Amino acid sequence: MEIEEGNTSNTHKISKRTILFGVIPFIVIGAMIVLLLNSSGILFQSSIKPLPEISIEKVEFSDNNMIVAFVRNTGPSEITIAQADVNDRIYPAAVEPGRTLTRLADAKVIIPYVWNTGEPYGIGITTDDGTRFDKLVNSAAAAPRPTVGQASTFALIGTYVGIIPVMMGLVWYPFIRRLSPNKYNFFLSLTAGLLVFLGIDALLESNEIAVDNLAPAFNAQILIIMVAIVTLITLLYVSQRLIQRASKRSKPDVDIEYKKGNLSNSEPDLGTRDMKSTSTSFQQQQLLIRPIAISMMISIGIGLHNFGEGLAIGAAVLLGEVALSSFLILGFTLHNTTEGLAIVAPMAKSRRIPVAKLIIMGLIAGGPTILGAWIGGFLYSPIATVIFLSIGAGAIFQVVYSIGSWMHHTNGSRGLLNNQWIIIGFAFGMFIMYLTGLLV
Repeated sequence: MEIEEGNTSNTHKISKRTILFGVIPFIVIGAMIVLLLNSSGILFQSSIKPLPEISIEKVEFSDNNMIVAFVRNTGPSEITIAQADVNDRIYPAAVEPGRTLTRLADAKVIIPYVWNTGEPYGIGITTDDGTRFDKLVNSAAAAPRPTVGQASTFALIGTYVGIIPVMMGLVWYPFIRRLSPNKYNFFLSLTAGLLVFLGIDALLESNEIAVDNLAPAFNAQILIIMVAIVTLITLLYVSQRLIQRASKRSKPDVDIEYKKGNLSNSEPDLGTRDMKSTSTSFQQQQLLIRPIAISMMISIGIGLHNFGEGLAIGAAVLLGEVALSSFLILGFTLHNTTEGLAIVAPMAKSRRIPVAKLIIMGLIAGGPTILGAWIGGFLYSPIATVIFLSIGAGAIFQVVYSIGSWMHHTNGSRGLLNNQWIIIGFAFGMFIMYLTGLLV
């Protein structure tokens, strides 16, 4: 038996020869890449220069009559910025840290210009080979600065858009507790419909930002799907671990309880009764733990999504889209009221939940809107916005999976699609979000 175990363990050892076979493909591919890049005429003809590519990621209008364009070299080769123009007129411009940009390097192009609030401006950047790139700002507005007053304004907007509507949605908790099983299934599936719409909306919004503000060099569409999938898988793992951990803490030791009954041959029924009682208690604890865990994951998922909404509001203010930011604030306020319903629905049939716990869940869901507005308003970055929106989408789809598995667990063999209340609720949830989304 010991010899067999030794042979089994030897099969897991990696010899130097095996390591060599694992390294050889990397060496060969690396040598080929070096050869191709250093041999003229193989990839490119020596007389042909790759076309330059510049992305104007952001344009800021400062109070001291300056226009600042944030640019990035997203082309295959080094470029040099030759000049800048505003509304097709060339103006002297300073470039920091320098005019020459290597691949993916960024710079600030500072143009002295007396601009007027609310007017449109076209900003152009021309490279040394005469290629021009431009970006249109529909309505100029002074870029917000990180002052206490501006930060307070963004915090107020985040509270108005995120925290208050979610808290109002939590008020539906007592109402949902008194519903019949069919109506409870309706609200659970309505929650799933709300969240599916939010997830799709986050993916579409991130794709729109990627198309409008990011160069093809970033492969942003692939990044969106990749980040969403990784987030979904990671949160599924975390969710299961949280549920298992809570279950272990609350699970009574049946064997100990059985022994505590001091069972004997003359008292067989007493031990059986104790064991059944312990098992029933554990099942009741499970029915309490899992809905609360699902509601907490819903809060986290909605919080990540609302962080993306805050980014959108802050960026709209920063980029001078004043009318858009006003509609975003109004639309998101109505939009987010239904999110509180999504949080309380899974645990409505549990025992009474402390008000403090509901408030914590509401803050987790709505609070990130404030943080998102700060970052979007003061430190807007298209690539960061795309990543956070994708994380929010993945988190929301994880929550939808958790709700679906919980509904399957509670409905048993009847199945989800055999209940018309579930189908109607899901469709109605998506329709509600569509209607409120028209205001965004």
